[in-house]
Amino acid sequence: MGFALVVQLRSNTSDPELAAARPEDLVRILSDLEAREQRLRNEISALEASQRDLASGARGRQAALEEATRRADEVGILAGTLPAQGSGLLVRFAPGGKPVQAEAILDAVQELRGAGAEAMQIAGADGRTVRIVASTAFVDADGGLLVEGQRLAAPYTITVIGDPQTMRTALNIPGGVVESVETDGGSVIVEEPGTVDVDALHVQGPLRYAKPTT
Repeated sequence: MGFALVVQLRSNTSDPELAAARPEDLVRILSDLEAREQRLRNEISALEASQRDLASGARGRQAALEEATRRADEVGILAGTLPAQGSGLLVRFAPGGKPVQAEAILDAVQELRGAGAEAMQIAGADGRTVRIVASTAFVDADGGLLVEGQRLAAPYTITVIGDPQTMRTALNIPGGVVESVETDGGSVIVEEPGTVDVDALHVQGPLRYAKPTT
């Protein structure tokens, strides 16, 4: 700063006021310049801090948005309102001497859920597919099953996303659904294609009584 002041003084020797300034006046000018420099440095520091805060806030908002999106996707998959893809099984129920009962399909769904199934759908012989959610009911009907108001004909195929080995083990427990269907002369064929798609969607009706709470 002193060097700059000297240079400035030398470059302004034609200024009669500056040239005639007393040493104490020059000291005061230098002090004023130093004070101004300090104010500018403080202002720069404040602006840099604001920039960091804004950047941090932007990252925080982005992280919060990403987390909210992830949670919304998970809820959508569990509620059956979003399609899903992942590792899983194809479980085919074919009747034998007796039709495959709704109870057997419900038992299979419960066993799969207990084994960590994350998304499921069931299809009939004609390819008509229904998403399986917590409220899905299976009812015996003439010629097949009634699922969510849809009539499905055998054989039935459940497409399920989850850990394949765990779900396969759950289906084959002694006295479980596979043994029950085979006892009635039917068969349960479990395939592990690698990646499966659960793309049938559940249409959620409007809520009449429930409201969110804070």
